[in-house]
Amino acid sequence: MFPTPIEKLSSSVNISYRVAIWIALLLWLLPMAAVLLTSARSVADINAGNYWGIPSEWMIIENYLQVFQATPMAKYLMNSILITVPAVAGAVALSTLAGYSLAKFKFKGSIALFATFIAGNFVPFQILMIPVRDLTIDMGLYDSATGLILFHIAFQTGFCTLFMRNFIIALPDELIEAARVEGVSEWKIFWHVVLPLVRPALAALSVLIFTFIWNDYFWALVLVQSDEVRPITAGISALKGQWLASWQLISAGSIIAALPPVVLFFAMQKHFIAGLTLGATKG
Repeated sequence: MFPTPIEKLSSSVNISYRVAIWIALLLWLLPMAAVLLTSARSVADINAGNYWGIPSEWMIIENYLQVFQATPMAKYLMNSILITVPAVAGAVALSTLAGYSLAKFKFKGSIALFATFIAGNFVPFQILMIPVRDLTIDMGLYDSATGLILFHIAFQTGFCTLFMRNFIIALPDELIEAARVEGVSEWKIFWHVVLPLVRPALAALSVLIFTFIWNDYFWALVLVQSDEVRPITAGISALKGQWLASWQLISAGSIIAALPPVVLFFAMQKHFIAGLTLGATKG
């Protein structure tokens, strides 16, 4: 029996889909593969112009050890942790509280307030560079971890509030009303009823915001200038100026910088996918 035209079309689409997936994967991973190979090359290999071929001498252990011994990479890594973790916790906590109030409380101006959160997400952050920098200087927060933490919390809270509000508004009002009838305080309702139900959303949001803040380069460059505070993204850029010929160290540092978000994603993969899937079913 010969295939019908619809079956032929379906087969062609299936083949095109599979080919497109492999092409996209190759284009996506090619730069990462180049950086990974460079991090394993010797200085002689790089000076000889071998940028894309297989390293003539594998220096994986030596390069990754040297990047911690010859550069302030450990300090940069710790700075990123000390900045990212509090910023993620602050943004997620504030946005969950704000999302709960916008979703389950009726008060005058709630729609305008929610619209403000949405509108803030469409403001190009680059145009705020000068006022934000001047504000941090006036407040004595320039070149400090506290300044970067407060900045990231402020700028991420808008998106996080929109994200959490859309999850919380879909929770059955009957659950909250039943708890209120029983005399349960709003804080206990939030802590014991709302939070357990939105746990997948919290996990998904935490992974996303951790990645955004960890990988931030623009504001780390604008608001920080010393190695004592500089996070790892800006630190790698500083390595380019201090060790101009040591591309193997810069590449090794880049791989190290990329590991924490990847590890966090795989550690919370189940909750992350559950949160995104749950969000896809919300009306």
